[in-house]
Amino acid sequence: MKRAVWTLCALGATSCITGAAHAQSSVTLYGIVDEGIIFNSNSGGNRQYYMASGVLSGSRFGFRGVEDLGGGLKAIMTLENGFDVNSGKLGQGGLMFGRQAFVGLASDRYGSLLFGRQFDSAVDFVGPLGFAALYGGYITATVGDMDNFAIGNRLNNVIKYLSADYGGFTFGGLYSPGGVAGDFSRNEAWGVGAGYTRGPLRVGVSFTDLHDPNVSFYGTSVAGATAATNNMASVATRGFASAAEQQNAAAAVSYTIAATTVSGTWSHVTFKDMSGVVGVLNPAGLSGSVTFNNFAIALKYQWTPALLTAAQFARMTGSSVAGKQGAAYNQVDIAADYLLSKRTDVYFTAVYQTASGTQSDGKPAVAAINVISPSSTSHQAAVRFAIRHRF
Repeated sequence: MKRAVWTLCALGATSCITGAAHAQSSVTLYGIVDEGIIFNSNSGGNRQYYMASGVLSGSRFGFRGVEDLGGGLKAIMTLENGFDVNSGKLGQGGLMFGRQAFVGLASDRYGSLLFGRQFDSAVDFVGPLGFAALYGGYITATVGDMDNFAIGNRLNNVIKYLSADYGGFTFGGLYSPGGVAGDFSRNEAWGVGAGYTRGPLRVGVSFTDLHDPNVSFYGTSVAGATAATNNMASVATRGFASAAEQQNAAAAVSYTIAATTVSGTWSHVTFKDMSGVVGVLNPAGLSGSVTFNNFAIALKYQWTPALLTAAQFARMTGSSVAGKQGAAYNQVDIAADYLLSKRTDVYFTAVYQTASGTQSDGKPAVAAINVISPSSTSHQAAVRFAIRHRF
C-alpha cells in the first residue's frame, strides 16, 4: 500500500514538472481570412467584377512559437503562410511561408535579434500608421506600392534587430546579404527605422536601401528567381526594373483627439542607375534615376466601438521620364469598417484615381490603382465589399 502511494506521488510530481515545462513553451496557430468582391470601373477599357482575397489583411495562417529561456530571454519563431481564398493557391508567388519565416531571440530589456524572411523597415515603423494598413487595404496604397506601406514585398536572408520599448521610443535595423559569390553588394539590402508613441501621438520614420530591387525586393518569390523576369507588376514601375538600386525614405505621424484621428504619410522613392538598354526590364531604354514624392493625409472617426469611417487624399509626383514630364497621380480613398464580433468584421472601400504625365514605359500615364488591372484612360474607380475573420 505504501509503495502504491509513493508511486502515485512520484507520478503526480512528474506531471507537475511536465506541466511547468509546457507552461514555459508554446506554439500558437493564428490566421486571417479576408474575402470580398471588387468592382473596377475600367480594366483595359471594360468594367470588371471579381472576387479578391486578402485586400485589407492578407489571408494567412501561421505558427508563432515562444520558449522562455529565463532571465527575461525567450527563443521565438514565426512561420506565416499566405493564400488565396478563391483558388486555395499559395500566395507570394508560390512560397510555403512567403509572408514571414524567421527565428531568433527576444529580450524584455534589450530587444530582439531575428533571422529569416522578414519585412523591411518601412513596414516595421511607418506602414502601420498608413491608410492602407489600417483602413483601406492594398487598393488604397501608392501606385505600385513602391514605398511598401501595403506590405507588397518582403526581404529574404534578413538579419534584423528590433529594440525594446524605452519610454515609447523604439528603433531597429536590418541587413540582407546578397549571397552572390564575387559580388558582395549584388542583391543586398539594409534599412533602419524608429518609432515613438506617447499618449495620442504616434510617429514613425524609416530608410531602406535595396540593391538590384527587381530581384532582391520585388522578386523574392519562386517566379522571380531570375533577373530576366520583370517582377514590377504596376505600369507605374515596370519600366524601372533595370535599376541597380532603390532607396526609400518614409515618415508618418498620427494624433488622436477623442474619436478622431488625423494622420499623414510621406515617402521619397528613388530608382537609381537604370541600364539604358532596351529590353524586358527597361522597355523605354531609361538611364539615370527617377524619383517619386508621395504625400497623403487621412482622417478617421470612430462612431461607436464597432463602427469607424475614414478618408484619405494622396498625391504622387515623379521626376521626368525619357525627357518628358513624369507621372503624377491624385487619389481619394474612403473606407468603413463594422465589427460583427471581436473576430469578424465587414468593410467597404472606395478609390478614385486620376493620372497625368508619362509613366515608366515612356507612354502617357493611365490610372493604375494598386494591384488591380490598369485603366485605358487617365481615370479609374474601384469599390470593394468584404468580410474578414480572424482566428
